[in-house]
Amino acid sequence: MTSKRDHYTPRLFRKKMPVQAYQYDGREPLIIRTLEGDMIAQPGDWIITGIHGERYPCKPDIFVATYEELAESQLERRD
Repeated sequence: MTSKRDHYTPRLFRKKMPVQAYQYDGREPLIIRTLEGDMIAQPGDWIITGIHGERYPCKPDIFVATYEELAESQLERRD
């Protein structure tokens, strides 16, 4: 029998797909239209483009903890 607690056991996941990102170096906040609504990117934030073209800002400390840069040779070719 499965207990209620079994339904909430945390599992670990890793992001599968590479994303494109750049660090915003403007002087003013930038409004990013995301799937969840407008978000504000501050100078120094990373702007990430997801696998479906969606864009969203990410704080630098979270970006560094979550992503690592890939060399061109590490990207899978999907022709």
